[in-house]
Amino acid sequence: MTDPMTVPSSLTWAQRGRWAARMRWRSATRGSRVLPDFLILGGQRCGSTSLYDMLCGHPDVMPASHKEPHFFDNNHLRGEQFYRRLFPLRLHVRARERRLGRRVVTGEATTYYLAHPAVPARVRAMLPSVRLIAILRDPVDRAYSHYQLSVREGREPLSFEEALAAEPERLAGEEERLLTDPTYRGVAHRFHSYRSRGRYVDQLERWWGEFPREQLLVLRSEDMFEQPRAVYDEMAVFLGLDPDADRRTFKARNRVSYDAMRPETRAELRGYYEQPNRELDAQLGREMHWQRPVHA
Repeated sequence: MTDPMTVPSSLTWAQRGRWAARMRWRSATRGSRVLPDFLILGGQRCGSTSLYDMLCGHPDVMPASHKEPHFFDNNHLRGEQFYRRLFPLRLHVRARERRLGRRVVTGEATTYYLAHPAVPARVRAMLPSVRLIAILRDPVDRAYSHYQLSVREGREPLSFEEALAAEPERLAGEEERLLTDPTYRGVAHRFHSYRSRGRYVDQLERWWGEFPREQLLVLRSEDMFEQPRAVYDEMAVFLGLDPDADRRTFKARNRVSYDAMRPETRAELRGYYEQPNRELDAQLGREMHWQRPVHA
């Protein structure tokens, strides 16, 4: 979904009516709503939906109207008041804080924020104190999962190997246009950037250029699925929440099955990401452990 005022086509007529009425009410009360305390930036196909769902199970977290509003990439020209309609009423936040006796936060998660070159500066201009969370997955597996999503959505007619070969031409000039034309949506950059979206260090450096490093928490997708309690606790501490508060049971979201990647393609991607992964490890001061052989 790219527009939080667009009624989802998957809803029934009755559901559409309720959705439209709810968004009209949110629009009318936008001046009385808060802005987000945190953003989950992505990356795409790295488990951000599962992460956001887990975080919103915390009693001190109030969710946005929906998880992925694409404000800072596609809707930022509509302004702050448009964005506010997505978040809770200030009155409701304060009421929960009085009931719980502690701070309550809200936020959203849009997976394209991490990769979009213009988003970090836009976020800093509106939310200089916001807490940022990025969750990253082995870039080889992420690339193939991204490709499979594009195939399922009817956006990709090529084989994975053909799509990787076509990527440089498809993405030529995309970042420059995204940086210079605020109305440009960058369809190829968003949907066909299978290889480039896995160069996480390049994307994080843009965010580190706009925000102090202590405002951005970087998590491993693999840790979330293997040790959800530890990741939950780390997020809670980062956001100033009580890690021992009741939590929603962790559930993996958006998992699908598909044919395995060709071994030779996996080997080529593994070699391609070796240096960027090492640079990321150096920047983070810890190993992400993605260079070890993994199964398809």
